[in-house]
Amino acid sequence: MALPLIIDTDPGQDDCVAILLALASPELQLLGLTTVAGNVAAPLTARNALRICELARRRDIPVFGGCERPLIDRPYHAPEIHGESGLDGAHLPEPKIKLQPQHAVDWLVETLMTRGDRSVTIAAIAPLTNIAMALRREPRIAEKIARLVVMGGSLRVGGNMTPAAEFNIFVDPHAAAMVFDSGLEIALFPLDVTWKVRVRDEHVERLRAAKSAAARTVADLMDFYLGTEGMAEGGRHVGAPLHDACTIAWLLEPKLFRGGRLAIKVETASPLTRGMTVPDWRGLWGGSANVEAFEEADAPRVLDLLIERLGRL
Repeated sequence: MALPLIIDTDPGQDDCVAILLALASPELQLLGLTTVAGNVAAPLTARNALRICELARRRDIPVFGGCERPLIDRPYHAPEIHGESGLDGAHLPEPKIKLQPQHAVDWLVETLMTRGDRSVTIAAIAPLTNIAMALRREPRIAEKIARLVVMGGSLRVGGNMTPAAEFNIFVDPHAAAMVFDSGLEIALFPLDVTWKVRVRDEHVERLRAAKSAAARTVADLMDFYLGTEGMAEGGRHVGAPLHDACTIAWLLEPKLFRGGRLAIKVETASPLTRGMTVPDWRGLWGGSANVEAFEEADAPRVLDLLIERLGRL
């Protein structure tokens, strides 16, 4: 039986890869996409989600626009990474499907409350504003969520938004703190692991050689993404991290990732460490671990899985 899945997203090239990977995988039953302000403004993330569904010829997937700003602070976006549209680098089709009229938070609450306990998985690959608002609106949805799979934070490697904070958590740390303290079963994919899963030129060429139009479009997106997010070490180009796709790859092949349970809290007050995910390595807080946090990945096999699945979409 396919795993019921909701993806909360802010597309974003790496979000696009994650969504397409889910759509290419019959093991997953994608119930809908909810969008939130993050990599670009909320109207663009919603439009991008519709364009991704159109690219995959999946007009049956409902898309719901969500929160347009963080709970408390001003919005932050990342056009320097994703371009002004959020999906710069490729021509994606204009969507023929329309955004659903219902707000994403309302749909999350309504949908989850009709489901059995621990029956729906949510991949949260964006700032956690929608998830926090849904929990605030109806705390009982926590009983319906089997697992929240989060791309966000860092444990040992520092941040990509500030020296301490990763982008998704930094954008809305108050929402993240609420979610991490909610008692939900959380699987966390921080920068420690996502920085190790890097697309390189050879992967782009394999995508471009595929018969699938979606795979070839991803190749174009990755060309742009390599130019903005490509990392260099010792003068050597070592590729661009596919942060968000790690969450979906783990749902498909959990043995490709390794980690352990930790207690993690989110810093919301300090101007220097706002958005930092603070791990309690030594159990000094005295509470139980609230997160399964991953630090290692079999990156070649993750990328092979991604390319193989997108090639048949």
